[in-house]
Amino acid sequence: MKWQNELALAIQAANNATSYLCSQRTRVEQDGVVSAEGRDIKLCADLESEKVILRTLKENSEYPILTEESGELGFIDHGSELFWVIDPLDGSLNFIKGLPLCCVSIALWHKTEPVLGVVYDFVHDELFTGIVGEGAYLNECPISVSSTDSVNQAILATGFPTFRSFDDASLMDFLMKVQRFKKVRLLGSAALSLAYVACGRTDAYAEEDIMIWDVAGGIALVKAAGGCVMAERSKNIKWALNVQVAGRAAIWSGLNKESDQL
Repeated sequence: MKWQNELALAIQAANNATSYLCSQRTRVEQDGVVSAEGRDIKLCADLESEKVILRTLKENSEYPILTEESGELGFIDHGSELFWVIDPLDGSLNFIKGLPLCCVSIALWHKTEPVLGVVYDFVHDELFTGIVGEGAYLNECPISVSSTDSVNQAILATGFPTFRSFDDASLMDFLMKVQRFKKVRLLGSAALSLAYVACGRTDAYAEEDIMIWDVAGGIALVKAAGGCVMAERSKNIKWALNVQVAGRAAIWSGLNKESDQL
């Protein structure tokens, strides 16, 4: 099966990183914070986890790498080839606060399309994997998206990315979209939110100006699990995306309706 070697490498890198992160969970204190400017937070754990992943990938792969902490590594022509996308610790604030919603995310993309994704929730030992066109799995058991096809019965996972607009008009538009859904969940981890869509725990996900490393692995999982995906490049921030995904086309369409059509 195509991409099996790359998937195995991504799993190995995620396992190596989580071994480090699990060793830190009981020792994370305020001095583990590197920076906490604005709405963002950066931990020593982010940096060290990334080092572990980079070491594993570089020793076994020649693909360029895009990562949250180090940026573009080995790129020759921006966005024109296969490349790894890494979030070494998605849900950093959850991690340092002891909230059990954080993970490692590793994806392989070709240009603007996902090839495969690995999202490892090391707190609950849940390993989500998927190859687009081949299927998605949770701890090696097949998963698929929810069968819910009505917006007013659906659960939407979303959030407020660091770089999104917080002006009144943007937030009002956000409110108009989310109020269509039965329930809304803000988990503090975009990668896990998408993994939950892939396995049917939630029905849809949407965020604006979310960085690609936050969502690359999860988008691959949703596509592999049979979901609908829209991921457009942001006009505001390099490597940011506007993302809308859903288990069923009817839910995805509901995300795109104008408020006066409701």
